[in-house]
Amino acid sequence: MSSESTEVWTGWYRDRSGAEAIVITADGRRVATRIRGVEYTGESFAALGAAPAGGQPLTGCVLEWDLPLPVVVDGVGQQATLSCLLTLGERADLSLTLHYGGAAFEAVVAGGDFEEALERVRRQLPDGAAFGRRLLQTA
Repeated sequence: MSSESTEVWTGWYRDRSGAEAIVITADGRRVATRIRGVEYTGESFAALGAAPAGGQPLTGCVLEWDLPLPVVVDGVGQQATLSCLLTLGERADLSLTLHYGGAAFEAVVAGGDFEEALERVRRQLPDGAAFGRRLLQTA
């Protein structure tokens, strides 16, 4: 992954065996993380599988991470944090919560579609509010 376009987020991995801190990287085409010494990559969070491509999918676990996502209102950027919770089991469920202006804007989607969940959060923002930057398409 190119360091020029790579986003890096820290978070947690949890399963029946316990929890551990993780680092998630996304480069606009792929998402990756290392869990207990195994590299997992995919075109989306819901599609994470052990490398090389086609390896065992990541399942039976929860991934959590936060990332800064400024909100712009009337041309002025304001700090906000997007909290992400991805449950991988028989299906992928993604929950996003934007903490902004003393409120929490939430969206939950089955299938783990990050862009769909993010759009649902955006539609809840006050009129004239927009995200201050684009997040990666695959995330």
